[in-house]
Amino acid sequence: MDKSEIKAFIAKRVAKELHDGDVVNLGIGLPDLVPNYLPEGVKVTLQAELGIVNTAPAGLYQEADPFHVVNASGKSAGIAPGGAFIDSATSFGLIRGGHVQATILGGLEVDEEGSLSNWIIPGKKMPGMGGAMDLLVGAENVIVAMEHTAKGAPKILKKCKLPYTAVHCITKIITEMGVMNVTDKGLELVEINPEFTVEEVQAATEATLIISPNLKSMID
Repeated sequence: MDKSEIKAFIAKRVAKELHDGDVVNLGIGLPDLVPNYLPEGVKVTLQAELGIVNTAPAGLYQEADPFHVVNASGKSAGIAPGGAFIDSATSFGLIRGGHVQATILGGLEVDEEGSLSNWIIPGKKMPGMGGAMDLLVGAENVIVAMEHTAKGAPKILKKCKLPYTAVHCITKIITEMGVMNVTDKGLELVEINPEFTVEEVQAATEATLIISPNLKSMID
């Protein structure tokens, strides 16, 4: 798969996980692309932890807009019809109260226990964790959308090596190679990109994958 196609491919598959009426929080980067690929008839309410309910999808508003509103990624955003600004405490109350059906986040590392490291690499400057910890423990479904490897090194590990954001929190992992459900027995590969074999996916994964007996293609 061409490198330039990977992010859109992952975002398109992630979009299929969302249901009409869901309240969804998007992480920085690749997750921002997901609303561009929502299936026909599916409308979701995008919630930003900095205090916006029903944000407009990224790209709809330009930097030239007179109201300088940004989403969690720091990109220009707006309010979709019916949306509102709320204070940060109320926004986090929505997250901590279990009112967000899905959060979609990127990852530096994930592991077979469903834990995630996505906020810092020791020695590198970072502005902070943001709302990631709250989202990981407050959302009903936690979907990690990321490339399968980093410079050829596995990102899906037996145990995360980088500082945790939260542990035992992930529902599903979606990469350009496949879709993995987090189960109490480990990571189950339930869908595969037909460009790869099962052996190639396992070779790119440090964690031992459980291969679903009903393994199917990621592509319709």
